[in-house]
Amino acid sequence: MTHVPVMSREVMEYLALRPEGIYLDCTCGLGGHTGQIAAALTTGFVIANDRDAESLELAKANTEAWSGHIRFHRGKFSGLRRALTGSGVEKVDGLVADLGVSRYQLTEAERGFSLQASGPCDMRMDREEEATAADLVNHEAEKALADLIYQFGDERRSRRIARAILRARPIRDTGHLARVIEEAVPRTGRLHPATQTFMALRIAVNREMEELDALLETAPGLVAGGGRMVILTFTSSEDRKVKQSWQKLEREGRVRILTRHVVRPGEDEVDRNAASRSAKLRAAELA
Repeated sequence: MTHVPVMSREVMEYLALRPEGIYLDCTCGLGGHTGQIAAALTTGFVIANDRDAESLELAKANTEAWSGHIRFHRGKFSGLRRALTGSGVEKVDGLVADLGVSRYQLTEAERGFSLQASGPCDMRMDREEEATAADLVNHEAEKALADLIYQFGDERRSRRIARAILRARPIRDTGHLARVIEEAVPRTGRLHPATQTFMALRIAVNREMEELDALLETAPGLVAGGGRMVILTFTSSEDRKVKQSWQKLEREGRVRILTRHVVRPGEDEVDRNAASRSAKLRAAELA
């Protein structure tokens, strides 16, 4: 399975790669950005990190042509320092983090991320973790469930959805969950009415906001002076965290923000790759 990297031209432009440089792809996924970076290197290499072991195996196959320029590492954002030390590196010349969900996770029903086909309510990016989406929808208290759906999914109908989920327990699979939500809040637009709830559950299961905080805290110490950080976000809460974190770093004189206004994909890219529609890119250079 291959992957079309989002905003690939813009990522490469803002990374300003040097052929002999060392780079970090914090979210390798299926290897889209990793392969693109590796192809531009001569004596340098890219450290390809991801918390999903299955995605990493697919990425290795997808990037085999540039394997001499890639070092793979499995881990969360909170373990990125280990990704560097494992490759004998103190600092990298740039890093990229694409916070979107990989195509593999979305299309494999057994992973439990997708609305398109029934599968277990899993949603774990790292399947060695214990908590799953099934634990949340079948055991979380109604108010706590409503709160997480509202907070992580920007879903204003969260209380009605949580109430419907509790009435329908036990939730058997993702298909059952999607139907319960659709009956509680019928479709009114283009998106399936369960889309935001599924996103919220995924974010909660994988503690994505805590891991993003860890990335924003750790990343500046991993990049050498003059090196660049490029982050692609897909929700307003993610983008807000990146923006506010980098503004603070700039006030402290630690970075120079390169994107005064968020960069979005062009119309042509959105037409070719619908997954890019909500992407926002920010870039900063280390002082």
